[in-house]
Amino acid sequence: MVTAREVAQLCGVSVATVSRVFNRPATVSATTRERVERVARDLDFSPNESARALSRQQSAMVGLVWDTDHRRPGWRHPFLQDLLLGLKSALSSHGYHLLLLATSDDARDRHPGVSLADPIGYVSMTRRHHLAGLVLIDSGTDADAFTAFAQSGLPCVALDVALSGPRATHVTSDNAGGAAEAVRHLAALGHRRIATITGPRGNAPAAARTEGYRRGLAEAGLPVSEDLVVGGDFYRESGFVGMRRLLARKEPPTAVFAASDEMAVGALLAARAAGLRVPADLAVVGFDDIEVASLVDPALTTVAQDKPGFGTAAAGAMLAMLENAGAPEPVLLPTKLVVRDSCGARS
Repeated sequence: MVTAREVAQLCGVSVATVSRVFNRPATVSATTRERVERVARDLDFSPNESARALSRQQSAMVGLVWDTDHRRPGWRHPFLQDLLLGLKSALSSHGYHLLLLATSDDARDRHPGVSLADPIGYVSMTRRHHLAGLVLIDSGTDADAFTAFAQSGLPCVALDVALSGPRATHVTSDNAGGAAEAVRHLAALGHRRIATITGPRGNAPAAARTEGYRRGLAEAGLPVSEDLVVGGDFYRESGFVGMRRLLARKEPPTAVFAASDEMAVGALLAARAAGLRVPADLAVVGFDDIEVASLVDPALTTVAQDKPGFGTAAAGAMLAMLENAGAPEPVLLPTKLVVRDSCGARS
């Protein structure tokens, strides 16, 4: 195994300089840093992560706090899978790795001392492991714990939930703007009874998309009918059930904006089961632009989120905090309406 001393001898520098190149690169001149990195690559030298953690009191691990309970479907959502790939790739390219800190009921049963119900204990656990920072994915019930994380001084980046603190920020998509654009599009096609199937209560993106739905109607000069607003949970079955409820109305809608593509697919299936043709009898628009959106028949019009960009932006915010004091500004990623067949106005 190649040692730091061997790299130092070949480069004509001290072992301390080699250590600084990998631990505190900003303290080494660009010329020296490039020489050391080139020799390290040629020799396939990798600094020992445990030694780096001890010397910096910080590892190259970023914790991912996420409720992975198998009894909840969130961890299977294809949008989150794509987001995590972008996050992992961006962190890995800078020498950091993701460590999953499961918060499911199963994990709490095995490790009763580590629970989001006891956020201070969770923060202590992250410090014991010298984690560089935390990426937080909200399950809708973690507000108190996330507040404790944000105030701990540990670099924290929350995904799709507002978070602020001395070294905390968040990344989200323009959920309201994207939903409003979808509704305006349906109104421009002549629809006047536009329904929505919302995401779950307590979920920030769901609330923003419902707000956008209402804003889109107002901007199109249409009233909001509470009779055309039904609840869902972002998953297919709730889209199917919600669409059946809407079709049972005395005056059913001619168009529906579903707050996720999974629910939109459920709505398509419910419409087909009722003998309706999409888009001739009912226009359907979703949100996310997951892979299945372009594969269903008819292909789904949807509001696309930048899934890899989401993870990259979260990684960028984390890296900025690891290199500098303070917290970067929250990131709001744009969305884009992708017009396909399900609304009857394919471009």
